Amino acid sequence: MSVANADFFEAIEAIEKEKGIPQDYMLDKIRTALMTAFKRDNPDGELGGKLPDGEDAVVVDIDREKKTIVMSVRKVVVEDEELVDPSVQLTADQARLYDKKAQIGDVISIPVETKKFGRIAAQAAKQVIIQGIREAERGIIFDEFTSKEHEILTGVVSRVDSRTGSVSIKISSNSEYTEALLPASESIRGEVLTEGDRIKVYVVEVRKLTRGPQVLISRTHPGLVKRLFELEVPEIFDGTVEIRSIAREAGSRTKMAVLSADPEVDPIGACVGPKGGRVASIVDELGGEKIDIIKYSEDPEQYIASALSPAEVLSVEILEEGRSCRVVVPDSQLSLAIGKEGQNARLAAKLTGYKIDIKPASAVE
Repeated sequence: MSVANADFFEAIEAIEKEKGIPQDYMLDKIRTALMTAFKRDNPDGELGGKLPDGEDAVVVDIDREKKTIVMSVRKVVVEDEELVDPSVQLTADQARLYDKKAQIGDVISIPVETKKFGRIAAQAAKQVIIQGIREAERGIIFDEFTSKEHEILTGVVSRVDSRTGSVSIKISSNSEYTEALLPASESIRGEVLTEGDRIKVYVVEVRKLTRGPQVLISRTHPGLVKRLFELEVPEIFDGTVEIRSIAREAGSRTKMAVLSADPEVDPIGACVGPKGGRVASIVDELGGEKIDIIKYSEDPEQYIASALSPAEVLSVEILEEGRSCRVVVPDSQLSLAIGKEGQNARLAAKLTGYKIDIKPASAVE
């Protein structure tokens, strides 16, 4: 079978430009599709078996320069009495119908006539080609979004499920788009989203599923706060200021410990920004979530005391059993140190990695 169709090759080129799918990839899928369709149309094995060397007898040659597709079946020339498999063998007399110089042992290529392709075979080829395009698109999307794991992407809310509280978000990376589901458990508490809203989401993980890539996103992950500060604070982006730890209760409060590699740079001041502008923009992005920024210290006692900010701490005693400590605060500071429903103490423990037992000064005395 020989086909010359400039429109076909132009369509393949258009797919490469529009979807980024390489022409070679698509032509390889088309080659496979045509071979599959041909074999389905010849179920009795009249054509298209395997040659003695194990190679497939059916060959599809695609020439992008000439814009042609040629299909042929290769057969080995054998003596009349050795003819046992007509799908891959033919006699010398049969061979000379295609090549007058054919000799025993030669491999003859026989063009396949177009009429041997039935409607079912053509439809099968079409389906394989379509499937090839889908697979390539999924592969490209998977590769693109895998490269964005643990990064921030901007998405547009496409649908809100009032029953479950989950939100469908159309996210983009370069020229690739996909739908991602933001479940209620990964949404900021109290945040109300509506269709058309533009929001930033944190890419937790990208999974490869049979129906296509699944991008897991979050608005509650501590990584979202970290990436927002990297975008907003040049000193963090260039490595002068380092975020050492983040503890977060999304929608309510975040504690973040920072350290400066340059003694001339105040890490807290850099994060807060002139007139508090840098941290304010992040608070707005997070729907008013409070952010406590403290200075990290290698000294655990000093670090724990700072982590309990804004409460005043009188002393920190590191205990021998496990990573735990006892903290003493003025009686007037006890409720502030513990925080509403224990939040301040809980976040400080999560930030430092220590179990914190807070005692008022009067109880210690």
